[in-house]
Amino acid sequence: MADLWTGMVWPVAITVVQILLIVVPLLVAVAYVTYAERKVIGFMQLRQGPMTVGPYGLLQPLADGLKLFVKETVVPSGANRFVFILAPCVTFILALIGWAVIPFGEGMVLADINVGVLYLFAISSLGVYGIIMAGWASNSRYAFLGALRSSAQMVSYEIAIGLIILSVLISAGSLNLSDIVRAQKTVWFFIPHFPMFMIFLASILAETNRHPFDLPEDEATLVTGYNVEYSSMAFALFFLGEYANMILMSGITSVLFLGGWLPPFDIFPFTLIPGPIWFILKICLVLFVFFWARATLPRYRYDQLMRLGWKVFLPASLLWVVLTAGFMVTFDLLPHH
Repeated sequence: MADLWTGMVWPVAITVVQILLIVVPLLVAVAYVTYAERKVIGFMQLRQGPMTVGPYGLLQPLADGLKLFVKETVVPSGANRFVFILAPCVTFILALIGWAVIPFGEGMVLADINVGVLYLFAISSLGVYGIIMAGWASNSRYAFLGALRSSAQMVSYEIAIGLIILSVLISAGSLNLSDIVRAQKTVWFFIPHFPMFMIFLASILAETNRHPFDLPEDEATLVTGYNVEYSSMAFALFFLGEYANMILMSGITSVLFLGGWLPPFDIFPFTLIPGPIWFILKICLVLFVFFWARATLPRYRYDQLMRLGWKVFLPASLLWVVLTAGFMVTFDLLPHH
């Protein structure tokens, strides 16, 4: 009986430790991505950014988190209390569980499933529910309008993202994310799929409701949109969820297009650096694109946003799938298992 109990507890304990090894650094990274964003935008606009709390403002994220933690949670009198509190939890949890299938290095993945890409599709599709629930449960016109905008935007750009990923899957011949990285041993997929790589970068900005596609939280007309009624930790969960989603999308981009944990050149100085370090550096590179876009680009009008998704990105990504499949079949490049 004792052996049976040990046999049951030990694997669970190992899994819990593995989850904590992913989640704890991720939460620290989310806090410091906010700091990095403010610093990068500050330098781009010729100012300092956070400088007061701690040396070079390094303790600013902790101060912000503490402030939100000790504030009172206010639930509007006309709101649906249960759904109102559940919405930010859903958004935050979905941003975390996507990491279960992301490979950090050779064999370094929590769940090395053969349908990892489908798992990520499912998780990203569910992301819209947290925002819809927040907009509806707040019982506010501004919040509801922000939620409607957000759901339409996320659904529109998810289709383009799906078709772009399909092109990558045809090239790699596998739905397993580790296999997709290994397929880029000779050439990273952003080179043969460069037009789709650029569209993918634009689409993940729209998918995460980030500038210049941050229409759901348009301060000028919607006073921050779907989260306008939120305060304290409920607001903090939305905030953390948004930045965790940015890091997740950057991770997905580096796995699909930038060779994941693989070094840029398979030669002496580059091969000394461990795979997970390369993976983190690539995530930082894509995150810089998020910051850069926010610092430099004007916001789209809503009709422009929808037109770009449906009339430009969708036809282009669909055409690319046909061209990729045709090329692979014509030159007999499809992987033979």
